[in-house]
Amino acid sequence: MATVLGAVANDDYAVGAAVVSNEEANRVHDKSSNKLGVKPLDDEDNHPTPDHLKKPLDPYENSAAEADGDDVPEAQNYDAFIMSVSMIVVSEIGDKTFLIAALMAMRNSRVIVFTAAFSSLVVMTVLSGIVGHALPTLISQRVTQFLAAVLFVVFGAKLLREGLSMSKDLGVEEELAEVEEEIASSKINAQLNDMEGGASSSNNNTKQSWIGDIGSQLQNLASFIFTPVWIQVFVMTFLGEWGDRSQIATIAMAAGSEYWYVIFGAIVGHGLCTAAACLGGKLLAKKISMRNVTLGGAIAFFVFSILYFYDAYYHVEI
Repeated sequence: MATVLGAVANDDYAVGAAVVSNEEANRVHDKSSNKLGVKPLDDEDNHPTPDHLKKPLDPYENSAAEADGDDVPEAQNYDAFIMSVSMIVVSEIGDKTFLIAALMAMRNSRVIVFTAAFSSLVVMTVLSGIVGHALPTLISQRVTQFLAAVLFVVFGAKLLREGLSMSKDLGVEEELAEVEEEIASSKINAQLNDMEGGASSSNNNTKQSWIGDIGSQLQNLASFIFTPVWIQVFVMTFLGEWGDRSQIATIAMAAGSEYWYVIFGAIVGHGLCTAAACLGGKLLAKKISMRNVTLGGAIAFFVFSILYFYDAYYHVEI
């Protein structure tokens, strides 16, 4: 029995010595590897993970990481800019504000008419863009995009119905007559106001002091910069654009995160249309077919609705 126990003890000692010698050999190997600049092997290298147990790559990981940031892809900004410009062009050609600028430019300085009409449209566009950008704070951006898409469908259907009911040779004669009547009435009102202002100023001339002289000089400076024609065009354009289809469409488009690109695109579109109206708007309005313009606008709004439905359906809340 003692012989057997001794043999077992000798075997255990031999195994322990072998383990110690293996560990010592590994330490020596690691030290020599470190001296040579060789990376020692770890358990993962000695026992690599099988392919079927490895974590698959998530194709949406990068997109989710990008969604966490505040930067909007440049392609999306470019699309918003192009859509905004095209929307304004198809909406404003032959529109009431277009004809106002065209008729006033024929009777007054084109520079004055252009700066007045364009300034009015810029103010209106910036206000519309800010209102549209504020909508997602009241309701979610996804719901806002759905509502914008529905609104574009309504606009497209309305324009399609109007275009199909028009004759091919229909021009803008009725719209021109209406705008000319508004211009004539506004001039009559301006003359009446000038007469009233002249009578009241004549009664107060004796009471003017040096403060009144300064005020009159400032008034003359303002009247030199902002002539009555400039003010008339600005007010008529602003009132004509208020509640117009292009304004509502700008509000709907600006509901996205790229609203500054929408505003900039709308301003560029208004600038192009206003410049065309001042250079030869009446002639252009008589040459174009309102049926083709209306049907083209309907197609454009239907395309916008499809794009907004797509964005709303695949929208990821940030």
